[in-house]
Amino acid sequence: METIITIDIETTAVRVIAFDLKGKQVAARKGTYPTFHTKPDYSEQDPEQVFITVLFVLKGLLNDPLFIKKNKVLTIVFSSSMHSVLPVDKNGVPLGNAIIWADNRASKVATELKNSALGIEIYRATGTPIHPMSPLAKITWIKNHDPERFAKTSKFISLKEYILHQFTGDYLIDYSLASATGLFNIHDLKWEQKSLDFAGISSEHLSKPTSIFNADLKLRPALAKSLRLSDKTKIIVGSSDGCFATLGSGVLGEGQATISITSSGAVRVAGNEVLQDEKQRFFNYILDKGRYISGGPTNNGGVAFEWYARQFGNFNNGLDFEDSLSDLFKDAAQVSAGANGLLFLPYLLGERAPLWNANARGVYFGINITHEQPHFVRATIEGILFEIYSIGKMLQTYRKIDNLYVNGTYATLPLWSQIISDMFGKQVNINDNHDSANVGAAMLALTEMGIFSSLEEAAKTIQSSKIYQPNQVNHQKYQKFYTIFERLSYKLTEEFDLIAELQQNQGD
Repeated sequence: METIITIDIETTAVRVIAFDLKGKQVAARKGTYPTFHTKPDYSEQDPEQVFITVLFVLKGLLNDPLFIKKNKVLTIVFSSSMHSVLPVDKNGVPLGNAIIWADNRASKVATELKNSALGIEIYRATGTPIHPMSPLAKITWIKNHDPERFAKTSKFISLKEYILHQFTGDYLIDYSLASATGLFNIHDLKWEQKSLDFAGISSEHLSKPTSIFNADLKLRPALAKSLRLSDKTKIIVGSSDGCFATLGSGVLGEGQATISITSSGAVRVAGNEVLQDEKQRFFNYILDKGRYISGGPTNNGGVAFEWYARQFGNFNNGLDFEDSLSDLFKDAAQVSAGANGLLFLPYLLGERAPLWNANARGVYFGINITHEQPHFVRATIEGILFEIYSIGKMLQTYRKIDNLYVNGTYATLPLWSQIISDMFGKQVNINDNHDSANVGAAMLALTEMGIFSSLEEAAKTIQSSKIYQPNQVNHQKYQKFYTIFERLSYKLTEEFDLIAELQQNQGD
């Protein structure tokens, strides 16, 4: 059977999933790698460890006797999380770790740029909010604070570009991933000179931008032999995980939005026009020419719940982490909506949309003597989802949203899906395959191969396997609690700044 291999390089894991030419999953493997937080605002990953994990997982799938016996690989297509920056020298050797999306060390750079006339121009040109998440801010920080590494750098690339280079020897970046850098003009489809000048680099320091459909790359001969793949195996550059997750949810039309929650999270809509917002709260990333994925991201999705689980979960009696998570979900399900008046601001890694405040911090509010651990578990989940709701609420000032499509490790959990439906007061749909970024990658490959005439046709084949309807009583309750959640998120801005400053001074 002829198959497509999709490789999604996520924040904490790589998922390698094979699909047949009808878009049906036939095999899957997963591997994980750590993130290092050496200082409060630092989030880094070892590029070699990420690459080795990708290679190990891919070889594990390809070497499976059952897979080898039944399948022939025609195409490999790549997807990845956005905003990582990896400086490499002229030989392609990494100069330190990759700085990932959650890193906030460039907050001062981003704040100063955002509040300037130049920042407004760059946002309008690039579609990327001015924030420490963006490679524009990260590269500028390296220039200002690590000039020796900056001077040695031949190229600033993402983890996906690094892995593509390891696979093929070429430096290419798809329009989608480029549009999330703050360095790429989404209207002209080329590197934005104002951004380059601000960061102190030229276009030669960056990879060549190309279409997400680009299939001109070839595997290095030695790697093809090691993987036991034909030298004719097609390599498709692919897209970013957010854009692929939207496509893989079947969301390309009006009245639809997708919610993704893995380590981070996002609410996204698709359209043919850029969403213009004077407050610079939305991203506008390219899926394909003239087709934009717009919305807002949160830093604090599953990573915030996993933090809670690791600190307060029950690991007695031989329970592993997954079992502990399961027990916590059971506890939360026994608590009614609103967690008996306990609220959680989930800003453990600062926050992006809608606050765009790298100094935001986590808060439990409303604690009283009657609260027990199940209330804290429920409040933690609800706090993460209130943040998701705040992004969706903001988006609905620009786009009508009738139905929600959820994907990712956490959003598709029954308890989480129902709470999302209750908060929004809208129907929530879940697809057969929860790994929507991989599904989107497969849809792209099938379109490139001519099996689908367009991405729209591919999107229409995605079917929902489960539907959740809102509980109106809970919806009304959540609306009241959300008002307090929103007020606290903005009222504490000054305190967030003060505690961040104290924390920084102590770190120094």
